[in-house]
Amino acid sequence: MQSIGDESRSVAALSLPSRIVICLAVSAVAVAVAIHLAMMFLHVAPENTLTKAQGSAIGEYVYPEYEQNWKLFAPNPMQQNIAVQARAELRTGDGGLRTTGWTDLTARDGGAIHHNPAPSHTQQNQLRRGWEYFVSTHNEQNAAIGVRGELSERYIRRIMMERMGPEWSRQGRVERLQVRSVTTPVAPPRWSSEKISDKPAFRVLPWWQVTTADLPEGTKTK
Repeated sequence: MQSIGDESRSVAALSLPSRIVICLAVSAVAVAVAIHLAMMFLHVAPENTLTKAQGSAIGEYVYPEYEQNWKLFAPNPMQQNIAVQARAELRTGDGGLRTTGWTDLTARDGGAIHHNPAPSHTQQNQLRRGWEYFVSTHNEQNAAIGVRGELSERYIRRIMMERMGPEWSRQGRVERLQVRSVTTPVAPPRWSSEKISDKPAFRVLPWWQVTTADLPEGTKTK
């Protein structure tokens, strides 16, 4: 039977190359952990000389996998569910036009994540962050605010065509697409006396003409 002392002596009994490898591996892990903690600290720390000088490098390391925000612990955390939906206007084989029904892409992402122990970043965040980007660059009348507004529109169109394009194209050529959000308040807990409306709120965007620039790379139009 080995004693506790035998376990410590087993490391010393390793050959010199083995001990060197172990020391290097432990050192590499320690350095990686130290760099990660330093990057995360600088990301959430108040702006200072170092973050001003290295802000780009810090952002490239943090986003998108290690993004930090305070939405969960904010004084007023989000109390609503936002679903992003899309539909298309198709040119059918006989030359006519037909409009598809609304497809809930947020629900599809949620279904892909449900019971998935390791969902992809795209399933979790691409659509949600894309919509947040659009909302932050447009006013309530859906007019773009600054040059980033047009960029956010192109981003949303490309997301929709990447995800729905193949499905829509089986029914006809996509001429235009339209996007909307459906915001549903989260009901308060049973013990709360708070009263809120349970009616969903819609934000409907205008129809967008689809061009080749909105199609995934390598996609050909009919």
